[in-house]
Amino acid sequence: MEMGLTNKTALVTGSTKGIGKAIAFELAKEGAQVFINGRNAEEVERTVHELKSAFPETSPQNAAADLVDRAQREALFEKFPNVDILVNSMGNYEIMQYEDIDDAIWEKYISTNVLAANALTKFYMPSMLENQYGRIIFIASEEAVMPSGQMPQYGVTKSMLLSLAKSLSKLTKGTEVTVNTIMPGPTLSENVQQIIEGIYNDEDMPFSEKEKAFMASNLPQSEIQRFIRPFEIGRLTAFICSPYASAFKGSPIRMDGGMVPTIF
Repeated sequence: MEMGLTNKTALVTGSTKGIGKAIAFELAKEGAQVFINGRNAEEVERTVHELKSAFPETSPQNAAADLVDRAQREALFEKFPNVDILVNSMGNYEIMQYEDIDDAIWEKYISTNVLAANALTKFYMPSMLENQYGRIIFIASEEAVMPSGQMPQYGVTKSMLLSLAKSLSKLTKGTEVTVNTIMPGPTLSENVQQIIEGIYNDEDMPFSEKEKAFMASNLPQSEIQRFIRPFEIGRLTAFICSPYASAFKGSPIRMDGGMVPTIF
């Protein structure tokens, strides 16, 4: 399906690896001009080159910045004053016990996972409304609605994104600007793959078998019994960014592999 994104500009935060990178590649595949973001300038430049090699008809740009830092955000705004699409993908996550989470950790997670995304949205949304077109997406998690208890500092921030997206969506009434949240389930990022390989380091089996064993032991509620691949989330995101998805307004869009039970 052709998504109608040719020459649309898209800033994808945290796009040098994992879900963010997959989203950047899927948007570029559809012809979007993607601005790659990350704190490490070398990783950002490497990803820009990868994207340009894969999709030479596009013009990816280096948008390296630590978005938690206000001065670096301001520099980014000056370099890229307008975008058609903003995907807030950047975020921290880590398994932690509640009793080990002090105020500094809470502040770090809220600043990184919520306030930075809010600052970008607050800057770019007015021009989208003026131009009568725009897509703002927050990448949340199934933890937003079904906390596991293993990372409360993370789950709380993802719940906040759901509320923020719905509040902002009400400001887009009658326009072709949309604000939505995508909630992926357990996803096979680079870090997750390393963790699984480490758990079964002594086992002589292919990764696919390690994945099945891990899912059966740790995530039996998953209906797909595998990790979601980042490109799957990227493809969904590309559709939500397209002109064909204008009816999604303030929607919490689940792609959780059946992790979250449905209540009718």
